[in-house]
Amino acid sequence: MADLTTRPTPATATAAPPGRPAAWWRSGPGSLPEVRWAITATVLFAAAGVCQLAGAPSWLWWGLYLACYAAGGWEPGLAGLRALRERTLDVDLLMVVAAIGAAAIGQVFDGALLIVIFATSGALEAVATKRTADSVRSLLDLAPERATRLDPAGQEEVVETTELAVGDVIVVRPGERVGADGQVIAGSGDVDQSTITGESLPVDKQVGDEVFAGTVNGAGVLRVRVDRPAGETVIARIVAMVEQASATKARTQLFIEKVERRYSVVMVAATVALFAIPLALGQNLQDSLLRAMTFMIVASPCAVVLATMPPLLAAIATAGRHGVLIKSAVVMEQLAGITQVAFDKTGTLTEGRPHLTHLHALPGSGLSDHQLLALAAAAEDGSEHPLGRAVVAAARDRDLRLPAATRFASLPGQGVRAHVAGHLVEIGSPAHLLSEPAPGAGPARTPVAELAGPARTLVAELEDGGHTAVVMLLDGRPAAVLALADRIRPEAAEAVARLTALTHAAPVLLTGDNPRAAARLAAQTGITDVRAGLLPQDKVAAIRELQQEGARVALVGDGVNDAPALATAHTGVAMGRTGADLTLDAADAVITRDELATVPTVIALARRARRLVMANLAIAATFIVVLVAWDLLGELPLPLGVAGHEGSTVIVGLNGLRLLRTAAWRRASTPTPPGGGPA
Repeated sequence: MADLTTRPTPATATAAPPGRPAAWWRSGPGSLPEVRWAITATVLFAAAGVCQLAGAPSWLWWGLYLACYAAGGWEPGLAGLRALRERTLDVDLLMVVAAIGAAAIGQVFDGALLIVIFATSGALEAVATKRTADSVRSLLDLAPERATRLDPAGQEEVVETTELAVGDVIVVRPGERVGADGQVIAGSGDVDQSTITGESLPVDKQVGDEVFAGTVNGAGVLRVRVDRPAGETVIARIVAMVEQASATKARTQLFIEKVERRYSVVMVAATVALFAIPLALGQNLQDSLLRAMTFMIVASPCAVVLATMPPLLAAIATAGRHGVLIKSAVVMEQLAGITQVAFDKTGTLTEGRPHLTHLHALPGSGLSDHQLLALAAAAEDGSEHPLGRAVVAAARDRDLRLPAATRFASLPGQGVRAHVAGHLVEIGSPAHLLSEPAPGAGPARTPVAELAGPARTLVAELEDGGHTAVVMLLDGRPAAVLALADRIRPEAAEAVARLTALTHAAPVLLTGDNPRAAARLAAQTGITDVRAGLLPQDKVAAIRELQQEGARVALVGDGVNDAPALATAHTGVAMGRTGADLTLDAADAVITRDELATVPTVIALARRARRLVMANLAIAATFIVVLVAWDLLGELPLPLGVAGHEGSTVIVGLNGLRLLRTAAWRRASTPTPPGGGPA
C-alpha cells in the first residue's frame, strides 16, 4: 500500500515550510502574476501619494504614478485590446482609457486610483480561481495511489489503483486506506468512513458489507472485491460534483459582464460625441478635449466600485476578528440573501467525537459505577478505538485511578479483552458479547441468561434513544452497559432559534448518520426537517430540492462528504477546527473557532452591509447623474468635477467603513425580535 505521507525530494527538501513568506510567494497567492502586479501597483500608488503630499518634485511623483499605470494597467489594457479585435468592448480597457485621459488633463491621481482598484479586483478573481482548482486536487489525494491486489494464484502484488478492474480482489490491512469501492468478501474490521458519510464513529464491516475508496481501515484485515472502476468511485463522483457546481456558479457572472459591456459602449459613445460634436461646430480642440475628459472622469464608476467594496470588506474584517473567515466580498453579498440554512450533524451541530453519557450497572455486578468505570477504562487504555478513548477520557475526567491491565487483546469488530485487578474484563459490541453460542461451539464465555436478558433490553432502549451501546462482561457475566453519544454543541439550540427568526424558515438537518441519532439531536436543537442516512450525492440532491423551492441555501458542514453540497449551496460554511482540508477550501466561509452562534451573527452583519451598499450606490449614482448632467447641460469646471467625483468616493468609503467598529458585530449578534423583519 502506498505511503500517504509526503517524503522530501531533491526538489522539495529545501522548500520553505508552509506558512512562511517564501511559501506564500512560491505556491500561494503570491505565485499568481495578477497578485504580484496588483501589489506593485498599490505600492507605487502609495509612494506617489506620499511624495505628492510631502511636496516632492513633480517629476518624481508623476513618474511613480505613471509606473503605477504601467504595473496595474498593462494586463487589463492588453486584454481589452484583444477583446477589441473580437469586436467586444471590455470595461477594463475603458478604465485604462479613462485613467490615461485623466492623466492627459493633469489628474493623474484619479487615473492611478482607477488602475489600483481594477488591478486588485483582477487579483482577487485569480486567487479565487486558484483555490477552487487546489481544493479539487486535494480531494483526489484521499484515494490511495496504490493498492495490494491478489492475482489468480492468490499472490499479492502492488498496483496502481487506476489499474483495478471490476472483480479484482484487494487486501486492506489495518491503518490503510481502501483503494476502491467494493464489497468485503473476507475478514472484518472497523472502517472510518467519515470522509464519505460524515459518521463520527467507525463502522463495523463484515462479509457482504460495502466499503468506499478513501476510507480508512482500523483493525483487522479485509479482502474487498472491486465493484466500480476508479473513475466511478464515490470520491471520483464527489470531484465531478464539486467541479460542476463551481462551473455553475461561474456562469452567474454573465449578467454582470453584459451590464459592463453595455455601460462601456454607452460611455465611450458619449465621450466621443462630447468631443467630436462641439469640435465640428467650431469649438477649439483644447476645450472639446477638456469637456470630454471631464465627462470621462465624472462618469467613471470609481465611486460606484467604492460604494460596494468598503462595506463588504469592512464586514469581512469585522467577521474575521470574531472567528469567521469570509473568503470574498461576493460571499458576503451571498450571505445577505440567505433564506434557508441547512446543517450537517456530526462535527457541526455536535462536537464530532463520542462521549460517555451513562454507565448502567446490571444487577449482580456487586460493584459501584465508579469501580466499574475504572475497570472498563483500564481494559480500554490500550485501545485506539474512539469508543475506547471516550471511556478512558470519562474515567480521567472523574479522577479515577486506573489499575494495571495485563494480557490485553483487541478483537477487530468485537471489542477488547484484558485482565484487570484479578478480573477478566471484556468490553465490546452487544451483538458479540450477548450472542447465544453456536450449538456445540464450546464458547469461551457464557453470559448468565438472567443477566443477558436485562442487558439486551437496556441496549435496545439506549439504541432507540440514539446512543451507541457497549457491553461490559466481568468474569464472563454481564456487569454493565455503557452508553456513548456524540455531544451536542452548547450553543446549537440558540443558533437554530436565531436563524429561524432571522430567515423566517427553520433550518434543515442533512446527515449521513442513522435516523434515530439524527432525530434525537433534532429534538434537542428544535429542528423539525430531518433528512438522515445521506451519502454526498444525496446531500447535493437535498440542497437542489430546497433551491428549486425558491430558497437561497447556506450549508454548514465540516466533513469531506459535505464538500459537494457546500459547492452546490448558494453559500458553504465550514467548521474550521474539525473541518477537512477540502471542506475548508470548498467552503465560501470558515468558522475558525467552531462557534455556531457566529452563523446567524454573520448573516445579520452581511444584511447590514448590503443595506449600506444600497445606500452608497444611491449616493454615488446621485453624484454621477448630477455631475454628468452639469457637464452636458452647462459648464462644469474641471476642479469642481474632480472635487465632486472624489468627494462622492470619500463619502461612500467612510460610510462603508462604519462596519469596522466593534459595535457593528455586537449589534449583529443581538437576537432578532419575534415577528421582526430580517436584519
